[in-house]
Amino acid sequence: MKLADPPVRRGVYCVLSSRSLPYARHAMASLIANSVEDLDLTLITDLAEDKTALVDAMQTLSVPERHLWRVAAQSEADDLAVGRLSGHPNIAAFRRGHPCWRKVTDPMLFAPPGGEMVILDPDLYFPNRFRFEPTPRTGLLLMHQPPHCLLPHEVVVRAYDEGVRLAHHTDIGVAQLSNDLDLDFLDALIVRLGGTALPRVMHVESIVWAALAMRMGGGYLDPEHWHCWRNSQWKRLQRRFGASGRTVLRSERFQAMKCFHGGGIAKWWVPEALAAGDLPPPSEISEARPPLPYEELTREVYDATQRLKGWARRAGYYRLVKP
Repeated sequence: MKLADPPVRRGVYCVLSSRSLPYARHAMASLIANSVEDLDLTLITDLAEDKTALVDAMQTLSVPERHLWRVAAQSEADDLAVGRLSGHPNIAAFRRGHPCWRKVTDPMLFAPPGGEMVILDPDLYFPNRFRFEPTPRTGLLLMHQPPHCLLPHEVVVRAYDEGVRLAHHTDIGVAQLSNDLDLDFLDALIVRLGGTALPRVMHVESIVWAALAMRMGGGYLDPEHWHCWRNSQWKRLQRRFGASGRTVLRSERFQAMKCFHGGGIAKWWVPEALAAGDLPPPSEISEARPPLPYEELTREVYDATQRLKGWARRAGYYRLVKP
């Protein structure tokens, strides 16, 4: 994995709807306030109304002049895709599937060839002053989480049947790569996963990133600095017996994080915790830790995990821990 030369401004991209603003505004506010580095931020959204709402939201944040930012509607991305994806019809069709899938396809439309792409989910929070890790010239960096979020099951099985290798423990809150994806591989991968018959489920995006990770190499961002919230059994039981989301979040070590990915229900707790003053004041974390190597999710391990989940479902475990 080769590192790219550090850009003057970090190239950051986020695909989001204006409906995510109740939590996404905190992601953007903490990003622009706590990034030690200057940013070139592109928000990619849906309709013209979404663009207007996002522009209004960004203007209320009083973004420092050292950062550049813009908001693009889907129609602008569509225009760019006509030329950029003209030889890759399956990628072009994929980006018209579930809106979350555009996180794979649309940043490359706006980034310069070979340029940096730090791709963010809108349900992040940056609790401390920080620097992004160096983006590799070759390879892909993703966040790490103890389980995996590869589903639906039938698409995962099809991937294995087609000989597609998948990385384990991948979380897609943050992805870092250069804008030189092998589009021939990605186009063929989409066909192998199901093409236009793919179910419009957002988690298909995770399967694509897991396959790209095994193809491209790279590794996991350090999970202490780039932390994914996990809905563990203990947290499920806390919620089951009445603990609030704010109470659950207090067990997280925000003082050690560059970034917190509050996937699932936790994204709604971060605004509550901020309003209540629960989170510690920001410090500075400038250390760049090397990525951890990817672990492959073999079919044997995946099948064993599915059998365990099936047993837990039949035993009533999920009914017990559901809040």
